[in-house]
Amino acid sequence: MSTRPAGSHPIRGYLYIAAATFFWGISATMGRAAFTGRLLPGGKALGSIDPLILAQSRTTFSFFAFLLLLVPRRGWKQFRVPAADFGQLLLLGVLGLAASNYFYYLAIQKTNVATAIIVQYTAPVWVLAYMVARGLQKPTLQRIAAVALALTGIGIVIGIFGSGGLRLNMVGVIAALTAAVSYAFYNIAGFGLLKKYERGTVLLYGTFAAALFWIIVNPPTKIIEAHYSWQQWLFLVTFSIVSMLVPFSFYFAGLHLLEPTRAVIVSCLEPVFSILIAAVVLGEVVHPLQTVGVLMVLAAIVVVQLPDKKQGAAMPPLEPID
Repeated sequence: MSTRPAGSHPIRGYLYIAAATFFWGISATMGRAAFTGRLLPGGKALGSIDPLILAQSRTTFSFFAFLLLLVPRRGWKQFRVPAADFGQLLLLGVLGLAASNYFYYLAIQKTNVATAIIVQYTAPVWVLAYMVARGLQKPTLQRIAAVALALTGIGIVIGIFGSGGLRLNMVGVIAALTAAVSYAFYNIAGFGLLKKYERGTVLLYGTFAAALFWIIVNPPTKIIEAHYSWQQWLFLVTFSIVSMLVPFSFYFAGLHLLEPTRAVIVSCLEPVFSILIAAVVLGEVVHPLQTVGVLMVLAAIVVVQLPDKKQGAAMPPLEPID
């Protein structure tokens, strides 16, 4: 895993992580716009894009981009892994990357950006629950309070508490919760792999597994039959660049200058940017009570991720996959 080098500039690291979260915020709004067809200037409709093809194209284009950018520079030998780890990386790509991406964008389609991002971002809560169940973490009062805070915040955001006016779509909420669990799985399963391999290696194999999985689920013949326009294909390529290649480049650059825990805290700007950009560009309104719920969830995430010197095992750092 990346460590902060001597003489580094932490302010630059913060800026890199913030830039990454800003681009992830843009991609969330782009996804929502794709589902509603509101993307082209002049009021022209792009045509709705299914969450499956959005997740599939994102991981497939990203895999080939990572393949072209990483392998020639480092050499294929640097990316060889034992068979046992190869299987784990494939599982990570399917149950973590592919599942989280699909259910996240399905949640955006069925609800809105605010609901999808804030519910998915409770992944550290589920990681903590796993760590406690395994006996790797103790359920301290601080962390129990953080879980309660996060769950209350979710209830406010999705409209269970109060009359915020957010349309409660059960399919969307369940999809967001499923994305959160998949996100948590990605971080738990990837924790050990990131001790052995660089993040680029994990991403390369993860996107390969996700792309292969989507080809089986949605083969090229079905994609051809969908008759997507050249504008839609241009959007899918642009979306892949904006949502994965650019932000991950910034994120990795930031990790070279910051400790992982600091990077995690700064990455909590992603829900903030996502909600603000969606509000400005798409007019998605977040009511005052829902804003309180968002702040509660973000506060809980920070508390859960803070290191505890009394605990024997560290919490897996929150690795972004949006």
